Parts: sequence; C-alpha cells; structure tokens
Amino acid sequence: MSKLTGVHHLALTVTDVDRSVPWYERVLDLRETGRREDPETGLRKVLLQAPGDAFSVVLLQHPDTERGPFDERRTGLDHVAFTVPTFAELKQWEQRLADYGVDYSPAKQSRTLPGSAVVVFRDPDGIQLEVWAGIGS
Repeated sequence: MSKLTGVHHLALTVTDVDRSVPWYERVLDLRETGRREDPETGLRKVLLQAPGDAFSVVLLQHPDTERGPFDERRTGLDHVAFTVPTFAELKQWEQRLADYGVDYSPAKQSRTLPGSAVVVFRDPDGIQLEVWAGIGS
C-alpha cells in the first residue's frame, strides 16, 4: 500500500465567502486561484493557494449554512495548525496578526508537543487556526 505524502487541500465551511476570502488572502497570504458558484444548489466555492503551492484551502459557503458561531466541541473540525520553519518566523506571525488587528494568543511553549511553540487565533467565523514552530529552530 502506498503511503500518504501530504495534504492536498483543506476545505472549510464559512458563512460568507465574500467576507472570508479577503481575510484569508490578507492574513494568511493565500491567493485566490479559482471560484465556482452553482446556481442550482447555491453552493459557493473558492480555492485559495499558499505561496509556493505548499497547500490549498477551499472555502465553501452552503446555502443553508448555520449562522451560529464555530464550536470545536461539535463533531467535525477542531482546529487547523500550520507550521513555519523557525521560532523567529513564529514571532513574525505575531506581528503580522497584530498588524491586521487579529486577536491571538502570544507564542507559548506547547505542553502537548515539547520543544515547540504555538500562536492561536480565529478566522471571521471563529474557526481556530494555529501557527507552530520548534523552539530551538
């Protein structure tokens, strides 16, 4: 059996793609590379690409998407974690988030993964996002 080699894309349901796409482009430095809207079903789908084509994020807006806040305690997605190569770059992410007015928790050492640190923040729908790096890097 062949082994998995990476993540192709991550698909997130959002309440309003017109609000979320600019946020993901600005804050996470993703670029929109495709958009599809199905008039029959009302589904709206936007493909965002990370620099260097490292991964893709698909934002989906279903016509009957609940307008309630995201809750990681419900079955399904808990959070999404990204990585950066060094702790210095993690600190740069703190500054980036601050520059864009995004609330975040400052980099702190992880109790779950010793030797690493994490910055935690949320997107416009409250989906928890994280950026991780090794402390000694």
